[in-house]
Amino acid sequence: MKLRLFNTMSRTIEDFVPLIPGKVGMYCCGPTVYNFAHIGNLRTYIFADILQRTLKLAGYEVTYVMNITDVGHLSSDADEGEDKMLASARERKMTVWEIAEFYTQAFFNDCKMLNIERPTIVCKATEHIDDMIKLIQRLEKNGFTYVSEGNVYFDISKFPNYGKLALLDMDELKAGSRIKIDPNKKNPYDFVLWFTKSKYEHHAMMWDSPWGKGYPGWHIECSAMSMKYLGEQFDIHCGGIDLSSVHHTNEIAQSEGATGKKWVDYWVHGEFLNMGKEKMSKSKGTFFTASEIVALGIDSLDYRYFCLQGHYRSQLQFTTDALESAHSARKNLIMRIDSLRKEAQNIKENDDSPENVSHYTAFIDHTANDLNMPQCMSDLWGLVKDETIGPGLKLKTIFEMDKIFGLGLQESKVDTDIEETARTLIADREEARKNKDFKRADSIRDELKKKGITIEDTPSGVRWRKE
Repeated sequence: MKLRLFNTMSRTIEDFVPLIPGKVGMYCCGPTVYNFAHIGNLRTYIFADILQRTLKLAGYEVTYVMNITDVGHLSSDADEGEDKMLASARERKMTVWEIAEFYTQAFFNDCKMLNIERPTIVCKATEHIDDMIKLIQRLEKNGFTYVSEGNVYFDISKFPNYGKLALLDMDELKAGSRIKIDPNKKNPYDFVLWFTKSKYEHHAMMWDSPWGKGYPGWHIECSAMSMKYLGEQFDIHCGGIDLSSVHHTNEIAQSEGATGKKWVDYWVHGEFLNMGKEKMSKSKGTFFTASEIVALGIDSLDYRYFCLQGHYRSQLQFTTDALESAHSARKNLIMRIDSLRKEAQNIKENDDSPENVSHYTAFIDHTANDLNMPQCMSDLWGLVKDETIGPGLKLKTIFEMDKIFGLGLQESKVDTDIEETARTLIADREEARKNKDFKRADSIRDELKKKGITIEDTPSGVRWRKE
């Protein structure tokens, strides 16, 4: 497989050539663990999972690193506002350490539900403070920092290529210095590397440093931890597209400012998941969590299937109807696989390989061409419907494809009894409600509950799930 990826830095699709033949170092910005991840966040990690799976299928030895931000992420990217961890701890009457542990576990539970493979290395910011301090000291030695009112800042004017990832204009950024967002900054786009003073006192997470007791800025953690585990130069850095203009831009400046070398070869970004006209957002309260998806009677892997229908670089519109369609399509796929298993038991076939199936070769080409999952899904369904291919070979090929899709198809099975029972009783209940026989409708609900089936009346119809 000759992999090609869209590199945000060049704005083109490039052939992927790793720094070390046969090996890949990959980093993805992980969650800030102050709340549940919403499904827009999780779309990014599904895309990163697809990328990791593709690299492995291409034969690379992958070291995939993800950070956990459990300190130092203020509510504004401009170094303004309160630390998100502190705000969450106060609201929930927990310590910041309890908040971090609870939401870290919740995040990986969500990942497990979505069949997202755990990265090779997961590193917490709070466990790498010394690495961040050492990196800031390197920047200080190289002349990229200044101290103002106790805080250590990165001076973007000292880094000539600042903003190259997001195509920011340095002259415009310098002109913006007339707008005093933070009077302690020489330029409003300078960013904090280490806080000893902020407008919020009694910060719960503090460490000793050469500049005084304090805590790190958000951006420095990713540079310090990625270089600790992947070296001062590595292959791929990925994350959500919203990180490119500030967080990733600042990461590049401080990493290359410290080492004097190009830091990352390929910048790969996933697009937004939208609700209505806006991206899914915790701050605006417009989001669903993975658990809320399940509460709608939809399997969490139906959401993964939904994400596979859109290219990772295209914005995806979320609606419950679209999710319901993904649920139906995936269920249909599982039923087809169930039928193929039964057919394969009664038919002897030659021991042929998926590599000789045209649908699979097309699938590999589309995967290699910047992870074109919508086209890959079309290849999958083309295979499923192709009557010229025997059931055994068709199953083998489907399961090979699923090494990328991650839909758990090899372990899937149809619970036809539950399906039939639920749909029959729900239809009976709807008829009872239509006839205003609410006593009968309630008794059917109770009967379903005894069978382990919970139903919910929603504006778009009745949804059910097996407990």
